[in-house]
Amino acid sequence: MRRPLRLAVLAAATLAMGVTAGCAGSKGKKDVAYVARDVDTLYAAAKDRLDKGDAKQAAALFDEVERQHPYSPWARRAQLMSSFSYYASRDYPKSVQSAQRFLSIHPGNKDAPYAYYLIALCYYEQISDVTRDQKITQQALTAMNELVRRYPNTDYASDARLKIDLINDHLAGKEMEIGRMYQSSGKWLAGTLRFRTVVEKYQSTSHAPEALYRLVESYLSLGMPQEAQKAAAVLGSNYPGSKWYDRAFGLMNKHAPGTQAI
Repeated sequence: MRRPLRLAVLAAATLAMGVTAGCAGSKGKKDVAYVARDVDTLYAAAKDRLDKGDAKQAAALFDEVERQHPYSPWARRAQLMSSFSYYASRDYPKSVQSAQRFLSIHPGNKDAPYAYYLIALCYYEQISDVTRDQKITQQALTAMNELVRRYPNTDYASDARLKIDLINDHLAGKEMEIGRMYQSSGKWLAGTLRFRTVVEKYQSTSHAPEALYRLVESYLSLGMPQEAQKAAAVLGSNYPGSKWYDRAFGLMNKHAPGTQAI
């Protein structure tokens, strides 16, 4: 999945507004060495690094703002900019850590929605293909739902709703992948449980028609033609023009011709 940087970049730019101080003169690794600097200069140096595309170095400098000037108003802003910089450098664990730290200290801050959004994005962009463990996918779903629940009228929530649909489709795909594996090894009942999960929990995803067809297959293999007929009827009612319905219709006529027509 491509990184949805547009909202994140816009929010980061908003957070960074107001910087007028010049950048620090030190270069390279010296930028993150402990050198006492006034907060304006230190923050500007971090912002300059971020603007030049050195997000990892920028994150370290934003962290230094908070370390050297913990009671400055700039420290609060630096926490979020640090989280964004880690996100931009794809250091997702540190980005989540920085955003969670911000929320623990400033739970009611006006920028809290952005912090929740960054956390959700970090999980979302680590989603792996359906052949692998989907723990991170569940974390992404939880984070996106939390953002929508807390801040339903924000642009971040609007983007989260779109991603929730994609996440659910991905989770349904994982259930289908496991179900088909059970079918191929003759474990029809185990496969049926996976396909029923898709039909009941992810019925709005693109995998629902195939899941219903696989239920028809499984029930016929288990010697349960009446259950197969029910699944085929639901498939015909909701997806009458799909290839999965045509296949289900053929299976029913071949293996259960005496069952009530679907």
